[in-house]
Amino acid sequence: MPYHIKELSAVESVAMFRALASESRARIIELLGVRHMNINELSQALKLSQPSVTKHVQILEEVGLVESDYLAGPQGMQKRCRRAQDRLIVDLSAPTPKSDLVAEIEVPIGMYTEVQAFPTCGLASRERFIGHLDNPVAFFLPERAQAEILWSAGGYVEYVFTNSLPLQATITSIDLAMEVGSEAPGYDNDFPSDVTVWLNGVEVGTWCSPGDPGGQRGRLNPSWWHDNLNQSGFLKVWHVNSTGTSIDGVRVSQVRIEDLAVGPWQTTRVRIGVKADATHQGGFTLFGRGFGNYEQDLLLRLFYRMPHEHPVPPP
Repeated sequence: MPYHIKELSAVESVAMFRALASESRARIIELLGVRHMNINELSQALKLSQPSVTKHVQILEEVGLVESDYLAGPQGMQKRCRRAQDRLIVDLSAPTPKSDLVAEIEVPIGMYTEVQAFPTCGLASRERFIGHLDNPVAFFLPERAQAEILWSAGGYVEYVFTNSLPLQATITSIDLAMEVGSEAPGYDNDFPSDVTVWLNGVEVGTWCSPGDPGGQRGRLNPSWWHDNLNQSGFLKVWHVNSTGTSIDGVRVSQVRIEDLAVGPWQTTRVRIGVKADATHQGGFTLFGRGFGNYEQDLLLRLFYRMPHEHPVPPP
């Protein structure tokens, strides 16, 4: 089942927060996160009248948090409700100027161009493990192109993202989004690891993963994936612009987009790993669109501007 994430600006979030500023409506969201329910079932669970529940549902529908269908039931048509979003992300930064364009490039987990892996390590496709577990040689098998999850106790993997932007474009910022976590034998929810990202050979920032999550199955994991293995990671976004680098909006370094030599119709090298002198040596796990909780591979967003466009001046 796809995992739905809605991103909002601060202004856009006002109506959403108003809709959630009710304990009854918050409970409806929780209940629909377990299963789809009709108005009568919600009414019984909340101990509220059906007209009251119907009004609450309408408010949630108006902001896109709930979707409903009318289905035939034992006593005629019934309104069946489902939760439309699993996670909300509110961006409190200044709005991106309308003149900024964006190009998205997605690279599968197994399409790395360079790797240095250390046991415990391995990789798997949706169908099976690739090669032998804890043997770095498996990372060089041809089947690695089908990998949708990989893990290593240290080292790094490097990818090449190729863009076809117009030569006249000026790249103003970059987002690198991934589902990532630590790498512990089996899984360990408390297993910190300092995961670092390099862009075109420049170290841009390090995030400390709190652990290698397990104990609750990842939403996308295939049925053969064992319960005693890691199940999901954390959705993290490295962002580099003209003022520095941040991770999920928190500044982590002074590296600017101008320091990275990123240009149109060029390749961008992305390295992800744990430095040999890192304080927390917990390895790393990368989840592709077939594993974990987020249906995406490694995603690079290039924000750019064309020469005939001009930034919106500050107010």
